[in-house]
Amino acid sequence: MLKDKRIVVTGGAGFLGQHVVKKLKEKGYTQIYVPRSKDYNLITESGIVKMFNDMEPDYIIHLAAVVGGIGANRENPGKYFYDNLMMGTQLIEQARLFGVEKFVAIGTICAYPKYTTVPFSEKDLWLGYPEETNAPYGLAKKMMLVQSQAYRDQYNFNSINLLPVNLYGPQDNFDPNTSHVIPALVKKCIDAKREGASSISVWGTGNATREFLYVEDAAEGIILATETYDKSDPINLGAGYEISIKNLVEKIVLMTGFTGEILWDSSKPDGQPRRSLDTSRANEEFGFVSKTDFDKGLKNTIDWYMTNS
Repeated sequence: MLKDKRIVVTGGAGFLGQHVVKKLKEKGYTQIYVPRSKDYNLITESGIVKMFNDMEPDYIIHLAAVVGGIGANRENPGKYFYDNLMMGTQLIEQARLFGVEKFVAIGTICAYPKYTTVPFSEKDLWLGYPEETNAPYGLAKKMMLVQSQAYRDQYNFNSINLLPVNLYGPQDNFDPNTSHVIPALVKKCIDAKREGASSISVWGTGNATREFLYVEDAAEGIILATETYDKSDPINLGAGYEISIKNLVEKIVLMTGFTGEILWDSSKPDGQPRRSLDTSRANEEFGFVSKTDFDKGLKNTIDWYMTNS
């Protein structure tokens, strides 16, 4: 019933966005529009208004974000807060003014309090302050939830909020300055093996845990919610699989064939101590369950990097 809708996917040329656009096309959607940053500066009101005038969206899936790993978050707290806050706040306001039928806001697991009880339940979002290294980013994205709920109450504006856990998969960002943990480790191991290096350095102690969602599964969940979910209550998107960074490193080392030494730099932060989601609400509300086995997803990611680097 949405096939005739004009759908704008902000960040549609990025890692997650490419997979969302691909799945939309596979499902028969034909009117998909991807604003590029060189044409539309979505941090500014004028850039957003220009995009609305040119693309005339019925639906918006807002994936665009200015984000990086722990190191990038520490170096750019002001930029990440301002850029993400301005994009989200102004996009939702202009979507309301332009009469957009539905706004799909993609938030972040970084919005949860630092010491949230595992598994993270959506009701725990306001029980404390986020982990310090990514709090500015997490809080900026969290404001889309506040705005969505306020706009539904006052304007009957249909905006939903999805909270995906850490993503990984082919076409990920492998730039060491901004990448997240899986692509960073894959790159380190493969590059070290190619160069004959005897060791790699890894941030932290290895004790922190993470949950990872394969990017194609995340795209499927986002589209399911776009098609069928119409409440402002936030929804976790995850895989239900928690792994320590130490075990993750050992797994990637084994799968890449790197035989050197792992040097743990405990002077660097671990980030949030644990991350694992309660994903029951996504299953109950729109039937989403992650399908990709973690080892298979890792192999796909490693194979892609080896082919494209």
